[in-house]
Amino acid sequence: MKVEKKVIGELNKCYSLAELNYKGEHCFLVAAEKQDPCYLFTEDGTKIDTVWTGPGGVMTMVQVPGSDGQFLATRKFYGPNDGADASIIIATPKDGEWEIRTLCNVPFVHRFGILNRGGVNYLIVCCLKSGHEFKNDWRFPGETYGAVLPADLSAFNDANQLELTLLQDNMLKNHGFAKIQHGGHDAALVGCEEGSFIFDPPMVPGGEWSITKVLDIPTSDSVMMDFDGDGKPELGVISGFHGNSLTIYHLNEHDNYIPQWKFPLPEKDTEMLHATWADTILGKKTWIVGWRKGTMSLIAITWDAEAGNYKTEYIDAEGCGHANVMHFVNKDGQDIVIGANRESNQIALYTITE
Repeated sequence: MKVEKKVIGELNKCYSLAELNYKGEHCFLVAAEKQDPCYLFTEDGTKIDTVWTGPGGVMTMVQVPGSDGQFLATRKFYGPNDGADASIIIATPKDGEWEIRTLCNVPFVHRFGILNRGGVNYLIVCCLKSGHEFKNDWRFPGETYGAVLPADLSAFNDANQLELTLLQDNMLKNHGFAKIQHGGHDAALVGCEEGSFIFDPPMVPGGEWSITKVLDIPTSDSVMMDFDGDGKPELGVISGFHGNSLTIYHLNEHDNYIPQWKFPLPEKDTEMLHATWADTILGKKTWIVGWRKGTMSLIAITWDAEAGNYKTEYIDAEGCGHANVMHFVNKDGQDIVIGANRESNQIALYTITE
């Protein structure tokens, strides 16, 4: 693996990333954790617009399916101790500017996603906690909500908000979220202190969501992918909350997840594991992981069939402190990784080649 890094911008405490198809171009968004801007880039890393200058508090952004540049984003979640006024907003390009409207107020909303099943889009919303009365108060566990997401969002604003339905409560430190394929449709892999859960949308609107616990250990983030090629999906898990333990679990003959591999670097060097993305890169199932303390590195984990074990390669050696990463293939067929390097305020574009 060869890596070419290009710093394409600086953004104070840059945090959230999302792809965006806009005006026939493949673009991506970068937004900040604190009260800072959201930028729009072309896929080659050229900044073409400032979507907003504030407020920030952006943990998640997702394009509205089928739209030309419209997306949803969290707003005013500045951290576990400052998220009571958080919401999900709708950003819509209009006449060279960006219209921002409220979809719904959701205190402590941290992650969300849009899942499609049977041609219907569902919004799933994960809240880190449900309240607090003082700093570092974790007495009020998080919750997960769901709703059908209408195709037309023009009616929603502060006075008319999308109604959410509680799917599961008592989810302490409800932090992890990954969109996965499960049973031939979109699903969500959600991680909290109680473990990792798969949320399957209803088969038809108005039906019940299906919730399945797949791992019973504290989970900050998790991904699901068949890394070793045996036809069964592995679980890659960061534990505990903002933790320093990085483990891959294998599904055994009894359909239970058991530890298969643990990242060998001393845990003092991998504090606050946070950035995570699973995808196919250079033709291999790959888990990208970065951390915000210790060496603050970014690695790619793949299965080595000859050795019968996992191997790691460095995308960025140290000192960056990635909050989030994402991968896409550009128009030239190159594997691109975008890093929101929060601790160094860098927006980085990594080109990955053989």
